[in-house]
Amino acid sequence: MEPARAGAVPRCGRFVVPAPFGALTVELREGALWTLELSPRRVTRLRRDPPAPIAAALHRYLRDPATPWSLPVIARGTPFQRRVWAALRRIPVGRTVTYGALAARLGSAPRAVGAACRANPVALVIPCHRVVASAGLGGYQGRSAGPGVEIKRWLLRHEGALPEG
Repeated sequence: MEPARAGAVPRCGRFVVPAPFGALTVELREGALWTLELSPRRVTRLRRDPPAPIAAALHRYLRDPATPWSLPVIARGTPFQRRVWAALRRIPVGRTVTYGALAARLGSAPRAVGAACRANPVALVIPCHRVVASAGLGGYQGRSAGPGVEIKRWLLRHEGALPEG
């Protein structure tokens, strides 16, 4: 890996940033976001500090979820997944849409939309947490219960789409 200039984003690397719900794991390739994963596991010690621009962008979201993302992203997926992800990026902060409603807009099926959400490599930047079931939160990270759904609930509360408590 090339040495990074102060404030520069390195060409590649993997970094962990603490979050209120656990941790954000960022993987960079070619100087852009390759993956952004959310985990319920708490971080007690960082092996490597994330680059300042990465840490700043993530902390901005954690302070104010309406802050636009400024990090470049490498979008990879099927043409259908990219269509779903583009639609997800148009869902405003503080709002949700059901899998069925999003599928209808795209001329698809709710399960196909759910599969595209599960394949999302950059959570938060592509806000798949804003897609909910018609009768509740629905799943998150490919599971219908457990820590992932609790992260989804935290994110939606943080963004004002769910009441506190």
